[in-house]
Amino acid sequence: VQLQASGGGLVQAGGSLRLSCAASGRAFGDYAMGWFRQAPGKERELVSSISWNSATRYYADSVKGRFTISRVNAANTVYLQMNSLKPEDTAVYYCAAGSQRWNMLLGSGSVGSWGQGTEVTVSS
Repeated sequence: VQLQASGGGLVQAGGSLRLSCAASGRAFGDYAMGWFRQAPGKERELVSSISWNSATRYYADSVKGRFTISRVNAANTVYLQMNSLKPEDTAVYYCAAGSQRWNMLLGSGSVGSWGQGTEVTVSS
């Protein structure tokens, strides 16, 4: 599957951004999707993921209550709404698709495909 992420940019602390990831190439609706991020000098981390049917959503503790993941299977798109952004949210954000049909995406080990990154910079 090919993944195309967009929506990054520069925003002040407290602001909002919405990331989008458009998928093509296979049955999008059968796979979990997720968003990872990688800050300079740090490892890539899972920020949020959503099951194939949107029934299950995972959030890292650092973003709970501020970020919301959603998907529209008919549009082959997953979103990450990011509110109350903090400077520590600054990173390159990557969308990812799960490797196994129906299974939840809970880490990089369960990623089948990566999108290119989109950069998010939060100024203080």
